[in-house]
Amino acid sequence: MYLNAIGTALPERRYTKSECWDAFAASQWFERLDARSRLIAKHVLTRNNGIEARRLSVASLKDVFSIDADTLNRRFSLHAPALASGAGCVALQRAGIAAESVDAVIVSTCTGYLCPGLTGYVGERLNLRRDVLGFDLVGQGCAGALPNWQVANALLRAQQCEHVLSICVEVSSAAMYLDDDPGVLISACLFGDGAGAAVLSREPPAGRRRIRWCESSSVTVPSARESLRFEQRAGLLRNILTREVPALAALHAAEVLDRTLEIAGLARDKINGWIMHAGGRDVLLALQERLAIDGAALRYSREALREYGNLSSAFVYFVLEAALTDAADGGWWWMSSFGAGFTCHGALLEVD
Repeated sequence: MYLNAIGTALPERRYTKSECWDAFAASQWFERLDARSRLIAKHVLTRNNGIEARRLSVASLKDVFSIDADTLNRRFSLHAPALASGAGCVALQRAGIAAESVDAVIVSTCTGYLCPGLTGYVGERLNLRRDVLGFDLVGQGCAGALPNWQVANALLRAQQCEHVLSICVEVSSAAMYLDDDPGVLISACLFGDGAGAAVLSREPPAGRRRIRWCESSSVTVPSARESLRFEQRAGLLRNILTREVPALAALHAAEVLDRTLEIAGLARDKINGWIMHAGGRDVLLALQERLAIDGAALRYSREALREYGNLSSAFVYFVLEAALTDAADGGWWWMSSFGAGFTCHGALLEVD
């Protein structure tokens, strides 16, 4: 499998963390939450946490604090198809691939639910063939991008497809929840909206960088499920985020990396590029320490986190896009995502 082209899409409106703090302080929720919660929110939104801005699918930050099931469901159903299709359109244009050449579309999300799924909306908006294969993947959280590509790889290797459109889209503003739990509050301050798409093909693109998917591995640790997950309360998605997440992410990212390198017969020092899901600043620091890599190696993840926040499953598309735009040195690249479950995935990419 080869990466043919990549594309991303974001909501129009950019909100800084200071603007988010001002909006929270002026909202009804400021008095509804206790003093400790207000202090936590102020700490996250006014001090250096690795995030400076986020894109959210709301016309005003006042809208963020309208938290009821109908409002949030409408937000997802309106913006998820638009963002997913926008990213897919960019990827197809960059690939020079006509919509009718797409044989399958795979869409991952965890921040909302539609039936029929997002693949039908994407197919309609992009004018994909009526017989295109559609796969809607849900419930994988921030880890979703790599399983999406693993499905694409299986389709391409089985020669069922020539071109697969892979999309991850998250409308985190449609999964808003507030209460006095510190993890819930921190989660509300970290996540943003966006979508990433990739055209994945059986043959490498002509005239562009050759990026080949080589080996991949995954790990699922159900015993750590309660450390990071969504639950439902009163029809709303409530994100459970615990202090254990940075250590879990680093531990299992190293496990998946070492297993894949063993399969490929490579040493860790052969990795020349790191395309990592960030999670947050503390997660990046834990990854850097556990993987024993220089801070500069994670610059693309750090820059994406600073400008967009945690985009959940879509995040690694932005990191990969940044590395390609920067014409980063080729060789062996490592791409990894992790999240709810607790799950972790990784893939070895050969980049010319």
